[in-house]
Amino acid sequence: MAEGMADPIGRPSSGQVAFAGTHRREDGLGSVILPLAGLLVGVLLGLVLNVNVSFELSRYSAVAILAALDSVLGAVRAELDGVYDNRIFISGFVTNAIVAVILTFIGDRLSLDLYLVALINFGFRIFNNVALIRRHYI
Repeated sequence: MAEGMADPIGRPSSGQVAFAGTHRREDGLGSVILPLAGLLVGVLLGLVLNVNVSFELSRYSAVAILAALDSVLGAVRAELDGVYDNRIFISGFVTNAIVAVILTFIGDRLSLDLYLVALINFGFRIFNNVALIRRHYI
């Protein structure tokens, strides 16, 4: 097979590098402004509109908020690492929220506090992302 050519399955040969849709940016946080702005607008709207969440839905709200925060901080960290991809951000945001809500729903049906699994996992990832972002700036 010629140098730099992919085999019939689509795998790169030894001379070819696959980047899986990632890119490198040199202008800092330019691509992450939209997720950060969305997070800020959502927090401000929540404070201004004085939204009341019922006790039955409070667990769902908690996992949704932590999933959103985890995704945004993950996007900031990925941008600082130079590998931010908008498709990965959007798919991760939606997938994290759906899995967390399904886990919470199953826990409600089984009378178990399975939402705590999502809260602990998102909490760990949030603290990890914040630490990595902090280290980047220090």
